[in-house]
Amino acid sequence: MWFWGKIGGAAAGLALGGPLGALAGAVAGHFLIDRETDPEAIAARDLEKREVAFTVGVIALAAKMAKADGVVACVEVEAFRRVFSIQESDLKRVGQLFDLAKQDVAGFDAYAGQLAGLFADDPATLEDVLSGLAQIAAADGAVHEAEAAYLIEVGAIFKLDAARLRRALARHMKLPVADPYAILGADPAASDDDLKRRHRALVAETHPDRAIARGLPEEAVRIATEKLAAANAAWDMIRRERGLA
Repeated sequence: MWFWGKIGGAAAGLALGGPLGALAGAVAGHFLIDRETDPEAIAARDLEKREVAFTVGVIALAAKMAKADGVVACVEVEAFRRVFSIQESDLKRVGQLFDLAKQDVAGFDAYAGQLAGLFADDPATLEDVLSGLAQIAAADGAVHEAEAAYLIEVGAIFKLDAARLRRALARHMKLPVADPYAILGADPAASDDDLKRRHRALVAETHPDRAIARGLPEEAVRIATEKLAAANAAWDMIRRERGLA
């Protein structure tokens, strides 16, 4: 489900709060205050808030990345549309939000910081955000120096450990680590058994059903699906290299 309908709901504006709420409210044309008191309704609103925050956050951070790079290539726009599966009817408002984020006085660190706070208990989702941004950055065939620095800084604000940072970026940019091990977030010197356990743990963490259960939008599920496929491909490569069954 695309999230624009929810911009008019209680998760928008002041209910979401912070710079992301300001962007959502600006596009919606109003701000709403959530005065809900029913526990079940509050829980449902919290899931909705996370869904809106994920989508608005990635759009805002992608806009700031485009500003950092100085050039918005057509292929990057197409990659952006693929990540978000944007409907034609939503293109205008997505463009408005993207442009507002580029012009907003709030720095990218404000958006990244709010996302880091909202998903502090869910580093896998923050890793997915970074992976989505890296996919957009790499769409023109290369992640440029300014983009790489930006992605690493966002990862630092998210407080991602080295393994998660490598895994989020390894599929989209060259790193000084053997790619299949970087994708698994594993040491190339790890034992076969340790690598098997790491692969099983990563499959459990990145399974799309988990993203659905966390109340995340279609975009997050799509990123999780791609990450799961990359993890399986990396494990297949390692198995072939090591002659494992």
